[in-house]
Amino acid sequence: MAKAGGKGKTSRFIVWIILGLLIIGLAGFGVDGFGGSVRSVGQVGEREISAEDYFRTLQREIRGIQEQAGRALPWSEVRDAGLDRAVLRRMVTTAALENEAMRLGISVGDATVRDEVLSVPAFRGIDGSFSRDAYRIALQQEGWSEREFEDRIRMELAREILQAGAVSAVPAPEAMTGVIFDWFAERRDIEVITVDRGALEAPVPTPTEADLRAFHADNGALFTLPEGPRIAYVWATPAMIADTVTVPEDALRAAFEARADEFRRPERRIIERLVFSSADDADAARARIDAGEDFADIVAGRGMSLEDTDMGDVTEAELGAAGAEVFALPGPGVAGPLPSPFGPALYNVVAILNAQETAFEDAAETLRDELSLERARVILSDAFDDYEDLLAGGATLEELAAQTALEAGSIVLRPGTRDGIAGYASFREAAAGAREGDFPQMFALDDGGVFALRLDGEEPARVQDFEEVELRVLEAWDSAEASARVADRAADIAAALEAGDSAADLGLATARHDELRRTDRLSDLPPQVVAAAFEIAREGSHRVIEGDETAFVVTLRAIRPADTATDTARRERDAIAEEVRASLAQDVFTAWARQLEREAGIRIDQTALDAVHAQFR
Repeated sequence: MAKAGGKGKTSRFIVWIILGLLIIGLAGFGVDGFGGSVRSVGQVGEREISAEDYFRTLQREIRGIQEQAGRALPWSEVRDAGLDRAVLRRMVTTAALENEAMRLGISVGDATVRDEVLSVPAFRGIDGSFSRDAYRIALQQEGWSEREFEDRIRMELAREILQAGAVSAVPAPEAMTGVIFDWFAERRDIEVITVDRGALEAPVPTPTEADLRAFHADNGALFTLPEGPRIAYVWATPAMIADTVTVPEDALRAAFEARADEFRRPERRIIERLVFSSADDADAARARIDAGEDFADIVAGRGMSLEDTDMGDVTEAELGAAGAEVFALPGPGVAGPLPSPFGPALYNVVAILNAQETAFEDAAETLRDELSLERARVILSDAFDDYEDLLAGGATLEELAAQTALEAGSIVLRPGTRDGIAGYASFREAAAGAREGDFPQMFALDDGGVFALRLDGEEPARVQDFEEVELRVLEAWDSAEASARVADRAADIAAALEAGDSAADLGLATARHDELRRTDRLSDLPPQVVAAAFEIAREGSHRVIEGDETAFVVTLRAIRPADTATDTARRERDAIAEEVRASLAQDVFTAWARQLEREAGIRIDQTALDAVHAQFR
């Protein structure tokens, strides 16, 4: 078991080692990026924690979070989230295990290492088999010898053997498993009454302005704009400067001729073609059509559907020798038998798409717009370096806007802001990485536009004035008032049920749900309803679940103990036992690893850590 688990982890580890630097372009980083002398960030016993490995692991973690968040992650957020400390913590544990494996003399043989090397896809040739050249080149690119790399594999496998041996014998206590299973597999029957606006005895009233202003004052959080960076920027897009671009008529005519197929479309017909193996079969089918049968019936008789015969819309030329006769039909109908590349065929004309020809004068405006945008993209691309030079020469964004076609603007980039330039992902990413005092630089937009930006500080959160959000205040007040009245109505219903009334006595409909389990989800009810069913202690008792403009009165009808006799129940109990065992094993492993760390001794080089972290700032 230790070997199987180690193989999967090691393969991923190896692939990361071989491909990681190529992906992030940091080959040899440990030599130069940290100033040459920084080789490790710490040591556990006799086992060093490589600065290069720490950098790569941390960067991989950061990139994973950035992909999930859809934005760049500044170092301040990485540090505040404790990501660097979590990575170092894991690497300290790994080093402690490897140190213990070395102390105990745990290792694996050359054959095992060989199997691991042969399993790495990066070392395979074009025929899929192991390539000694690919292996050698990949290691050379990373500055490793074969001996160093294979020693690393050996250590990884030894560590995993040690880890597996420490936790493999941890059992799952039967009593604990039983308690968890009984809780997990318990079932309950409930009835639910749904209460909404329609159940109110009177509609929600219309609020006064005083009501709305008081609601706005009491619920400022609902109308608060979050803090966000205040960004000054200059930008231009092809659409913004297209009107300034002149397109000569000869260019328009050249584009018109180049797209003649688009502006001069010949007649096309939507055709269904049924091919026969012989002329006699085709003639017989034609005779049946002439006698009144539909083309679709002939197709069905061949065991086919009309979709099987569909050719789409085609021109006369595309039909070859059959084209003239098919296009001679004045309207929908069947032509043939006529030749086809596959034998004699009947051609069913489903519809006629008339020829279309657009005059140059009618197409000129569309062409001018398109060519203007294309030329505007070229203009901005050509000017990009000039803009960069101006910024490098000390020009401010405001001066750049005054001297060029770029337009100046400013925006507070709060979460969810997508107006104007904030609609571009590249702008949002650049803004997320901006720091006060940075010199502006040019960036490209996806549509061919360009921009530069400057962080001018943080705009604090603020409550929007009542006049700015009056309509939203009205909607929020109405929803809150309706929710409160619905909750009160549900409480009254629950009290009536508790007093002995039935739902029928109250004129209310109920929905019955039997044998619910804790993990069940009801498509028409929120998860809180199922949760409430298992919180009610006594059969016949009630619970009110409040929601937005809707409430639910839940009545517990029956408590059913876990069913232990079925195969499903046995599988669930076994799965729970394995979860318990794994959880206890993890606790044992954590305690054991901490003890190994204490016994071996941990030394962390804060100066080296700072040097690595500086690469992320």
